[in-house]
Amino acid sequence: MTRRRGLALLAVLLLAAVIIAVLVGETPLRAADYLAALMRPGSAPGEILWTIRAPRAAMAALIGAALGLSGAALQGLLRNPLADPGVLGVSASAGLGAGLAIALGLAAIPGAIEASALVGALVAGALVVALAARFREPETLILLGVSISAFAGALSSLVYNLSPSPVTTAEVLSWMLGSVANRGWSDLLTTAIPAALGAVLVAWSARGLTMLTLGEETAALSGLPMARLRAAAVGGAALLAGASVAAAGIIGFVGLAAPHLVRRFSGDDPGKTLLPSALAGAVLLVLADLAARVIPTEQELKLGVVTALFGAPLFALVAWRAARSWRS
Repeated sequence: MTRRRGLALLAVLLLAAVIIAVLVGETPLRAADYLAALMRPGSAPGEILWTIRAPRAAMAALIGAALGLSGAALQGLLRNPLADPGVLGVSASAGLGAGLAIALGLAAIPGAIEASALVGALVAGALVVALAARFREPETLILLGVSISAFAGALSSLVYNLSPSPVTTAEVLSWMLGSVANRGWSDLLTTAIPAALGAVLVAWSARGLTMLTLGEETAALSGLPMARLRAAAVGGAALLAGASVAAAGIIGFVGLAAPHLVRRFSGDDPGKTLLPSALAGAVLLVLADLAARVIPTEQELKLGVVTALFGAPLFALVAWRAARSWRS
């Protein structure tokens, strides 16, 4: 399959997934209800379709695209097939910011949790950008990112431990599990702004990501501003992951899985993997959120739980294949 056909197929799959996510839900609708929703958007069926389901599906697609793009950028930058947005500590730092906001009682202020999560992600992203300018070796950057993630996770555990009440602890944990429920069109716009900036930075770094496949020495001799391109890749990935965590909590494995699903037709060039990974991530998360809504349980499953249930076996498969290639 050529790259152009692959992109077209992913675009069709994404459109179909969004349409199904809008049409299907916990509340059954008849053909007359769908017609009423189209003719009278203010009717009860119209409220269900255009005010509840449509923005939720759109948010899932946006966050999935952001995570897929972030994962592709980091896998290309670090030249590691197991890298994802959580590897540099951005997701954990964003979760820490949100957890602190909830524990401090700021949840009543509109946008306070999202803003705190984004600030946490940007702080971690800025630190990683500074480290990327200082250390060129991907292994060093991975280890430093793991350290940041572990430290942010420890501080999040401290927030749990010092939480003023069990109710606050439950709120923090519920947010950490990830969800796009109860999101509106205004939330979509708020998330799209930092995500778009991150996408621009990642797209600008595509030439550098491609050059890095030839090795550090060749990239240094290419004449490209590799330090700035590397910083743009890290900063863009941090913005994308931070915007996603700020909007929906911590959702794992999408950034890991999406690039692997498209490499068969996009090849090993990280620059050419970016757009297909974004589309694949969007498809994955829309379908995962649809599964979270329609799986018959007393309480709706959290989106982060669904992605972990399907993503963990994929992570093990990728690690197993990587181990086989390393041994050979």
